Amino acid sequence: MPKPRWMPLLELLYAQVVKSYRRRRLVGVTHRVVFGTQRTIEQVLARCGWTINTAFVERLTLDRRQRVAAIGRRVNTLCQGAEGLRDQLVLFQTYHNFVLPHASLRQPLPVPEPTNGSGSAKVWRRCTPAMAAGLTDHVWTLKEVLLFRVPPWPQPQTV
Repeated sequence: MPKPRWMPLLELLYAQVVKSYRRRRLVGVTHRVVFGTQRTIEQVLARCGWTINTAFVERLTLDRRQRVAAIGRRVNTLCQGAEGLRDQLVLFQTYHNFVLPHASLRQPLPVPEPTNGSGSAKVWRRCTPAMAAGLTDHVWTLKEVLLFRVPPWPQPQTV
């Protein structure tokens, strides 16, 4: 019997940007659809005014490299094995999604709010990816993240 193969969900849409180089110069860019159809992917991205590109992945990779010492280029720090690296990446992911507001996700306020100083009124509400996904209603502080009690996962029943 062959082993069952992992299959992605039918709703998954995934496209790649393939860049061709000649003598260290970019000579061509093509798009390759891995899951879904070209038309479906273009329709979903068009709703946001986007096209298939690598900007988001490259930005996330740069953020990750800057904030997780163990995966930066030519670093002096090391993590203690795969578990240490995983812990650093989980902390980064939580910080990135709950603590760090993203300028592209900001939302206009219905009524401008005055500031404490003499500056102009606040017209934007800061927003994190977790807020945009509806997981939380406010920008967390790092202290909130570190003190958050995670409920225990279901334990296997021993008989």
